[in-house]
Amino acid sequence: MTSPLPNTASEGRWTPRLWGTLLVLCAAMFLDALDVSMVGVALPSIGSDLHLTTATLQWVVSGYILGYGGLLLLGGRTADLLGRRQVFLVALGVFAVASLLGGLVDSGPLLIASRFVKGLSAAFTAPAGLSIITTTFAEGPLRNRALSIYTTCAATGFSMGLVLSGLLTEASWRLTMLLPAPIALIALLAGLKLLPRSEREKDHDGYDIPGAVIGTASMLLLVFTVVEAPQAGWASARTLLSFLAVAVLLTAFVTVERRSAGPLIRLGVLRSGTQIRAQLGAMAFFGSYVGFQFLVTLYMQSLLGWSALHTALAFLPAGALVAVSSTKVGAIVDRFGTQRLIAVGFAFMVVGYALFLRVGLDPGYAAVILPSMLLIGAACALVFPSLNIQATSGVEDHEQGMVSGLLNTSVQVGGAIFLAVVTAVVTAHTPAHPTPQTVLDSYRPGLIVVTGIALAGLLVTLTGLRARRSQRSLVVAGSLPQEVGTLAQEADAERVAVRD
Repeated sequence: MTSPLPNTASEGRWTPRLWGTLLVLCAAMFLDALDVSMVGVALPSIGSDLHLTTATLQWVVSGYILGYGGLLLLGGRTADLLGRRQVFLVALGVFAVASLLGGLVDSGPLLIASRFVKGLSAAFTAPAGLSIITTTFAEGPLRNRALSIYTTCAATGFSMGLVLSGLLTEASWRLTMLLPAPIALIALLAGLKLLPRSEREKDHDGYDIPGAVIGTASMLLLVFTVVEAPQAGWASARTLLSFLAVAVLLTAFVTVERRSAGPLIRLGVLRSGTQIRAQLGAMAFFGSYVGFQFLVTLYMQSLLGWSALHTALAFLPAGALVAVSSTKVGAIVDRFGTQRLIAVGFAFMVVGYALFLRVGLDPGYAAVILPSMLLIGAACALVFPSLNIQATSGVEDHEQGMVSGLLNTSVQVGGAIFLAVVTAVVTAHTPAHPTPQTVLDSYRPGLIVVTGIALAGLLVTLTGLRARRSQRSLVVAGSLPQEVGTLAQEADAERVAVRD
């Protein structure tokens, strides 16, 4: 269990040590997002310097996603069992070493291997860091404020990574690989001093080794299959057999978890409709944004001829809006609740993506592109913190790592799946003899898919609002105390289910 820090819930004010703890955890989340966004802009330079083919070059990105998305479930449960502080610090140290090696290697396979190790380490730092926050800050306004700042650092890191990569790649792509190393080292040293002590979970029913092996294998194979599907073909025997193997592994995983005394994921958590909506919302949120960024980057650089730095600056207003709003989101959540903010955020995303369909070969940035960026930035500021708060609320401390790992898995798997879908749609509409206009026309179906993904996230969220309205209307209509008491029990059923 994480040891509590003084003067938190009682006084409602944060001590310097509490701020320091949050900054260390934010630094790790910032690095995760920074690393993902920086490598994209540097890929052409990496391919040219190391003489990599396009098929090999994609694994510089996919290797990180494979390690990250494949091991998150294991990382989350490991943090609960072995101690959140210990797992976080060890994984952060591995991240620093892998970053250093990634900037020094001179071959494609070694670079891909270093990226996989970085993704693996992030699969442990992300759920461990989130669970440290949720067990250190009391549930309510304190935790909401902390999570809003924490998740804002992810969005800020992603936006800054685009800009920094554009600047650093002008000198050398190796600098984009090396930059995270000193930041991770500083965070590690600060974490040794500031992070609250945590102990291994003692009252558990053993280690779910079969579940860990099968769960990790299923996630690794799922991410690998989705990443490779556009190249191998979605209807190819290889892809179909891989998906069949994933289904078999997931079925075996569920069977093992139901019978295990100490499961990697306690399936009772997923009886909560609120939890399910958070997980599906995370998939739709990140999947739509990754697909949008992919298409917009191609559009700006391939069709408009913008430089990497120019493209990065075009995304900057969205990131700046997220950063500016970081200290306000927690208070907004306290007042309106997560469900409403997620719904409003998804509505902003749908409108922002739809507005981008107006772009042409010579768009006016202020009139056409900027409105979409501002709407999407506002959506990120509202949705991402709210999803984290919703997923971790009402969960016991000893299961915070598990839920954090599950949420991050939804984010990464959603990103991988929907990016592959968007890529496949664009590829299917690409003409054999492309012109600038036909290439732009091939992007539009992808943008429509992105908009549809965000719309699906909005519809899932609205089901939660409708359920709440139904409960409230029944309370108003009821007149007997017994009826009101029964209704209150029904309204709390989801919260109780997560503990059963």
